[in-house]
Amino acid sequence: MRHERIPRDPPGPDPAPAVEGIPTRSEEIDAALRRLGIRPSRARGQSFLTDAFVADAEAALVDRGSGGRIVEIGGGLGLLTRALLRRGYRPTVVERDPRLVAHLRRVFGSAIDLRAMDALEFDWRPDDRMVGNLPFVIGTPLVLRALRARIPQIVVLLQAEVAERIAAAPGGADYGRLSILVRLFATPELFQRVPSRAFYPAPEVDGQIVTLTARTGDLPVPSVDRLESAVRGLFSARRKQLGNLLPKVAGNQSAAELARAAGWPEGWERRRPQELPPEAYFRLAAALA
Repeated sequence: MRHERIPRDPPGPDPAPAVEGIPTRSEEIDAALRRLGIRPSRARGQSFLTDAFVADAEAALVDRGSGGRIVEIGGGLGLLTRALLRRGYRPTVVERDPRLVAHLRRVFGSAIDLRAMDALEFDWRPDDRMVGNLPFVIGTPLVLRALRARIPQIVVLLQAEVAERIAAAPGGADYGRLSILVRLFATPELFQRVPSRAFYPAPEVDGQIVTLTARTGDLPVPSVDRLESAVRGLFSARRKQLGNLLPKVAGNQSAAELARAAGWPEGWERRRPQELPPEAYFRLAAALA
C-alpha cells in the first residue's frame, strides 16, 4: 500500500526553525560537523536530514502502542530526536559515533536514553518501536534484524530504491527476495519520497519513508532459514521459468509433487519467480520442511 502524502499535523510550534545545538540548514550542518571533527563518509552512506518537517512526519507515524520503548537508530545531530521529544516520547537513541554521542548528550541531557553502541548489536524487546533515518548502505540489514525480533512497528527513512523493493507487489521488477522476506514478518506501507536535496551532503538517490507493521501470531513457515534459502535459489535466475528452477531447490523431492504440496497454480512451470505471491513461497517453505 502506498501513501502519497507525509502527514504534517505536529502539535506545538512550527518545527522548521533550528533550536540551539540542532542545525537544520546545510551550511549549519556542515559547520556543526566540522566543529565535531566529522567528515561524512559517502562509502558508509552518511547523510544528515535537513528537513524538520520530514523528521516530524516520521515521529507522527510512530504508534506508541502498549507504551514500550521508542528506539531511534542513529541519533545524528538530533533532528529526529527533537521531533520525538515534541511528540511526548522519551526515546532510546542508539548512536555509535562517540562525537555524535557527546553532542546528543550535551543537547538533550537526561531527556533521552542514550546508548553508545552499534545498532546491529542492539537488543530488541518485544514491545519496542523502531524509528530512524538509516544510513543507506546498511539500512537493509538493520531493518531485517528488527523484523526478526518481531517488534510491532518500524518507521524508517531508507534509500528509495530499497523502500520500493520492500513494498513491491508480485509481477514487477522490484519484487524479489527482500519483498517476500519482509512480508513474512510485516505489512509494509510507503510514504512520500524525500528528495536528495533534503540531506547534507546530498546523496545520489532519494530517500523514502516506509512503515512496517508486524504480523501477529505465528509465522506461516516452520523455518525462516529454509524460506530464505529457497527464495535465494529461485530468484538467482529470475528470468528463467520455475520449471527449470524448482528442481534445484527441491533436493530429493519431486519438483511437481513439491509444487502440488505448496498449492502452486496450474502452469507454474511456465511462470517466473516474480509472478508468484509471497504466500506461495511460504507454502513452499512449509512443504520443504
